[in-house]
Amino acid sequence: MAGSLPSGTALPSRSDPAFERFARLVRRQLDVPVALVTLVSADEQVFPGAVGLPEPWRSTRRTPLSHSFCQHVVRSAAPLIVSDARTDPRVADNLAIPDLHVIAYAGVPITDADGAVVGSLCAIASRPRTWSDEDLAVLIDLADACSSELQLRTAQQRADQAAAQARRLLAQQQVDRSRWALALDAGQVGTFDLDLGTGALTVDDRLLELSGMDRVTFTGRPEDVYAHVHPDDVAEVVARVRKAVATGGTYQAEYRIVLADGSHRWIAARGQTVGGVDGTDPRLVGVVIDTTTQREPQEQTAQIVDEMAVGFIALDPDWVITHVNREAERITGQPREQLLGRTLWEAFPATVDTAFEKHYRRAADTGQPVSFDAYYPEPLDVWVEVRAVPRPAGVALHFVDITARAQAAQQFERAAARERLLGRITEELVGTLDADEAAERLSRLVVPAIADWCVVTIGDDDLAAGSRRGLRTAAAWHVDPAMRETTAAYAQARLGSLEDDAILIRAMRSGQLQLIDAGATGQVQDMLAGGPVQELMGALAPEAVAVLPLPGRNGPVGILSLANGAARGSFTPEDLVTARHIAARSGLVLDGARLYRQQRGLAEGFQRSLLTAPFEPDHLQVVVRYVPASQAAQVGGDWYDSFMQPGGATMLVIGDVAGHDVQAAAAMGQLRSIVRTVGALDHDGPAAVLRQVERVMETLQAPILATTVVARLEQTDPEKDAGLTRLRWSNAGHPPPMAVAPDGTVTVLTAERADLLLGVDPTAPRRESQVTLGWDTVVVLYTDGLIERRDADLDTGITRLQATLAELAGRDLDELCDELLARMLSDAPDDDVALVAVRLHRQDRPRPAEAGPNRVPPGFPVD
Repeated sequence: MAGSLPSGTALPSRSDPAFERFARLVRRQLDVPVALVTLVSADEQVFPGAVGLPEPWRSTRRTPLSHSFCQHVVRSAAPLIVSDARTDPRVADNLAIPDLHVIAYAGVPITDADGAVVGSLCAIASRPRTWSDEDLAVLIDLADACSSELQLRTAQQRADQAAAQARRLLAQQQVDRSRWALALDAGQVGTFDLDLGTGALTVDDRLLELSGMDRVTFTGRPEDVYAHVHPDDVAEVVARVRKAVATGGTYQAEYRIVLADGSHRWIAARGQTVGGVDGTDPRLVGVVIDTTTQREPQEQTAQIVDEMAVGFIALDPDWVITHVNREAERITGQPREQLLGRTLWEAFPATVDTAFEKHYRRAADTGQPVSFDAYYPEPLDVWVEVRAVPRPAGVALHFVDITARAQAAQQFERAAARERLLGRITEELVGTLDADEAAERLSRLVVPAIADWCVVTIGDDDLAAGSRRGLRTAAAWHVDPAMRETTAAYAQARLGSLEDDAILIRAMRSGQLQLIDAGATGQVQDMLAGGPVQELMGALAPEAVAVLPLPGRNGPVGILSLANGAARGSFTPEDLVTARHIAARSGLVLDGARLYRQQRGLAEGFQRSLLTAPFEPDHLQVVVRYVPASQAAQVGGDWYDSFMQPGGATMLVIGDVAGHDVQAAAAMGQLRSIVRTVGALDHDGPAAVLRQVERVMETLQAPILATTVVARLEQTDPEKDAGLTRLRWSNAGHPPPMAVAPDGTVTVLTAERADLLLGVDPTAPRRESQVTLGWDTVVVLYTDGLIERRDADLDTGITRLQATLAELAGRDLDELCDELLARMLSDAPDDDVALVAVRLHRQDRPRPAEAGPNRVPPGFPVD
């Protein structure tokens, strides 16, 4: 119902923790900069919950209505959705647009305990936004919870007010009792005398007046009085009189007299049996007094308590239940007649040794009220918010049924947990392009999130739609570590034992979820051929099984099998929805991994077909490596080469053609052929080779840009006798080679000035550099993919490579190259890498076995 708080109502101006939490939830769930919980009066609005509110409003937490969008929500009692406030005629003149930067606004009503709209829960953006149905649904759910919080507080306030009124009535009762004492002193008491022998009743005028009778109608029999007693009380009065007569004891009763106008008066009667000796008849004598003024406040208090919207149970110091109101009857599901007179622990045994008992006893021991939320199990199955209030005569329990709110919060948390699970699965699976690793990650994420154990089955590249051929088990996992070996054994054995009607086969053929909701162990065993696999299934003992195909672009690429034990039982609808989402995402990732594997194989095969094994003359060990980029289709232009010149010198080449595509690979093949053809026929040094290559490229009109290093290992006889080898090289814009001495010293082989890369200027000068190397020196040539990183420059990469080579000095050359690539490259390198490494073995000894056999062209010298 629409409305606003009354004019002049004092609104809270400080932050409230509960409402702050709702504001934070809105900002996080709807991804907005500002979220508010507002309460609106006729003059202003305040923000007991606010996140992202700018100054000065963040300090004051109030604004006039000229800055309020929420007033429209209160007046209309309906959500207000604004995509761009500057163009929306409903709010275009609102001062919140320039002052608070409110552009997009979504607000949902907040209601009080009487159903009146008193504020709104709103999300605010400082730029235009189209609010989705999901945004509005989240906002409505949170606004309902916010309203519940406000209504609970109102109920608590009313309960406190009722308790205060009861205290006032009790105080009044004390006054009335004093007045009653004065009345007794003044003789305002009726008297009676019942002759137990004759049954004659003698009363005075005051008793007749109090009982609604007169002398004319009174016949002197007790039945005359009973006729005016309230029908609900007469049986109790008669029973008490008879008991006093039978026992010769006292008589006490308090009852209602029905008056002529239909109203009633409360009468308190006290009597004592006397006489009965010396031949006299016994008598019951006593007095009556009007207690209406004392009982009415009690009745009013009891009525107020009974009509409260908050459950109420009063306990005496021995924890015996002395009062139960109607709301308590409703929440507990028990009539008060079954509760009164029993101890709390007898009436509600599930409170023993729980948060309930702990908090109740804490309130009684400390004398301080205690508030808490807790769940009471079957048969009540209810969430309650309890306030235990100590009092002189025991403890009073005030409680509210918050089951709907708790379930909404639990449902919200389960939905959020499912979203987190799906997000984590996506993140984990896309982080690898290896199908088996993706399957392992998937199995550990779904267990125990939605199942007790699982098996992930994936298909090879030649998997046929609807066929078990090509399927293999990739991963299995169980929540119980003791059952993981059994799960793995079953997963490996089951594929060869499946009958044609097995649910795994049905899932592959249909592409649909297959579910056994109960009694799954026997049903699955019937789908397996006899033998150990059936025993393994019996040991796993699933109660429920769900089998989901993992859909790829052209049909299922695998199967996700989920199972629950008897304790967990059937899959919930939410579990199955989540499982479908998981299967869909996992299938795409596994399909992508399969496509990557296929494309990578083709690309790497094409690239490697352009590279040949190096020549290795005596005492010279040459190791080459090529690593393709992680993007399979990005066939690179990196290459290496090692060949011999007619004079016996060994040429080393490393190069990188600009681009990462098939054209770059083709250009690389063309340039590599030119370099090795010119170099293999030429007796000149590296610079002359590069000049000749430039002329050939110009003649052939080959539009190729490339960086390269051409190096030549050579020696004279005196140098050979001295254990020395000269390295001459020419560098066309390429990263510098490095030389690793036996003692671990790494030298970066740079020239005074770098020459232009190939393909820019055919007339550009080509310079040579030279260094003399000793035995056991390692020379490393590489492409920029080895040192280049997005977050660091090339100089940093060169320094890192230099340090890594120093650490690897002295290792076998093959081991050095493999370890170097492992340390320098990520799991998914952005660029391809070519590498040539040469070790100068000693020439005064035989060629070492680790260098492998000589490999030289026919007719070339081997020394």
